[in-house]
Amino acid sequence: MLTNLKAEIACVFERDPAAQSVFEVITCYPGFHALIIHRVSNYCWYKGFKLFSRFLSNLGRWFTGIEIHPGASIGKRFFIDHGMGVVIGETAIIGDDCTLYHGVTLGGTSWKKGKRHPTLHDNVIVGAGAKVLGPIEIGTGAKIGSNSVVLKSIPAQATAVGIPAHIIGSKPKPTVTNNKICFNAYGITEDTPDPIARTIEKMIKHIHEQDKKINALITSQQNAGINCNQTKIPELQDCEIDNNETIDNN
Repeated sequence: MLTNLKAEIACVFERDPAAQSVFEVITCYPGFHALIIHRVSNYCWYKGFKLFSRFLSNLGRWFTGIEIHPGASIGKRFFIDHGMGVVIGETAIIGDDCTLYHGVTLGGTSWKKGKRHPTLHDNVIVGAGAKVLGPIEIGTGAKIGSNSVVLKSIPAQATAVGIPAHIIGSKPKPTVTNNKICFNAYGITEDTPDPIARTIEKMIKHIHEQDKKINALITSQQNAGINCNQTKIPELQDCEIDNNETIDNN
């Protein structure tokens, strides 16, 4: 238990440069407080003390602004930065070394019993305000950009952004510095491509290619003695219907 507690504190220093001391983490980090309360409430939940475990989780919500259902399964070295507004549903499963920022929702999309919340595998980062909804899976090392809405499963090592979320740069190689994988805060790096800008860029390139083909076609017609400027395009004539004409329904 003590070893796990030390690991939970150590991961804060790895992912938050603002952390100054162990005492500060223990006394001033709501994500750490919410996690400790959840460990106790989760134990009580699976021991059958469900009302008491819900009461504990509700106390944690009052004190930290983080709502974690006691039935949720959370792995080791889990870190919630800032924390306010985080909601984690009953059947959510979170692996080891995952990071959530404020405003994240791991929610369900169904009122039916059973698995209805997402599963986050190890080393997943979910940016501020992101909504991950439904019994989907977020692969190992995946990153969810801030304010994204994820409705479909995301493969390992991929980055998803947007509403609804789109995968960009599927399965990139993680950046390594001094034999240590770099941590990407909020699930986004400085060189993250914009999928909408990329689509517009492709459309503009396609338009330029079409212009070249049209110019080549006009040139070939002119070489054949066809003057394109004098060629008239037949106009469509509006069809007039005689109001006195009767329609035979038979």
